[in-house]
Amino acid sequence: MKYAVTPSGREKLMRPDDFIVSKTDLKGRITYGNRIFIEFSGYTEEELLGAPHNIIRHPDMPRGVFKFLWDTIQDRRECFAYVKNLAKDGSHYWVFANVTADRGADGAITGYYSVRRAPKRPAVDAMADVYRAMLKEEQQAGPRDACAASLALLTQTLADRNVTYDQFILSL
Repeated sequence: MKYAVTPSGREKLMRPDDFIVSKTDLKGRITYGNRIFIEFSGYTEEELLGAPHNIIRHPDMPRGVFKFLWDTIQDRRECFAYVKNLAKDGSHYWVFANVTADRGADGAITGYYSVRRAPKRPAVDAMADVYRAMLKEEQQAGPRDACAASLALLTQTLADRNVTYDQFILSL
């Protein structure tokens, strides 16, 4: 089930006390979404369960961001990121996400979960600029080299600021 959703440009703002929670299996298929996730995504619980989590991926999000996120959590580290999501009705909503692997009693990764909260507007503005630059790099590089090109730009941006990714994200 994949919906052809066209971005409308309308933004939904998370309330200060909102927390969006979702869980996925090892292949990124949604196994749980709380009521706030259902509300903001615009999908029903039935539409979300079993769907790939990228059902809410906004086209303004560079592929390199998700490559970085997946590489980080596969390395058994949590990842913080600002993410622009696309709702079923074409509206979008920004989140400040914490994504981590879910592990079984033996320590093996059994899935992933994410908790998202309302981001600060200056952080959204800063990341929107970074993501636009990353998308431009991806478009210039072409599909095969898109992730590598945008990740190289992100790495250079961090080096220019003399900060790690975590230092940069958590300072916004």
